[in-house]
Amino acid sequence: MAKIKKKIKTIKVDADKCNGCRACEVICSAFHATPKYSSVNPARSRIQVITHRLKDIWLPVFAGEYTPAECMGRETYVIDGKEYEECGFCRAACPARDRFIEPDSGLPLRCDMCEDDPPQEKPLCVQVCLNDVLIFEEREEEVEEEENLDVLEVGLKSLVDKYGFDKLVDTFARMSQKGE
Repeated sequence: MAKIKKKIKTIKVDADKCNGCRACEVICSAFHATPKYSSVNPARSRIQVITHRLKDIWLPVFAGEYTPAECMGRETYVIDGKEYEECGFCRAACPARDRFIEPDSGLPLRCDMCEDDPPQEKPLCVQVCLNDVLIFEEREEEVEEEENLDVLEVGLKSLVDKYGFDKLVDTFARMSQKGE
């Protein structure tokens, strides 16, 4: 495959500054509601603050790629005297947990950097973060050209992985008979 220049947008997290206000979760879920800003449901947010109040841990984590299998490692890390589970750092929507899964449809969620209409200069979670925990960065990198899967294809793949191809085909057949 050929190498191409691509704009890479990232959000860096300074977890030591996070106080767990969860404004990032609220604005994200409101922005992605249908219609926009019509409801707030943090379960639909593409960013979630992982908390362990007794250990004073607040860790914002963004939804990343969907993965059909759960990982093999379950390590625990100690950083600056705070203990973190490996799953806490994981951005993937996976079968092992319900984080970053749309609660109604079961489809995986992924951070889109608020690149919807109207386009935002920075993701909204970065804009509302009062403690500068979230820092938006944009840079150009030379990367391998990748195969683009559209959102529908990723969603269907996750449903096939969860329920099986035959069950999905049966559901489509039933829906087409009902005229849905």
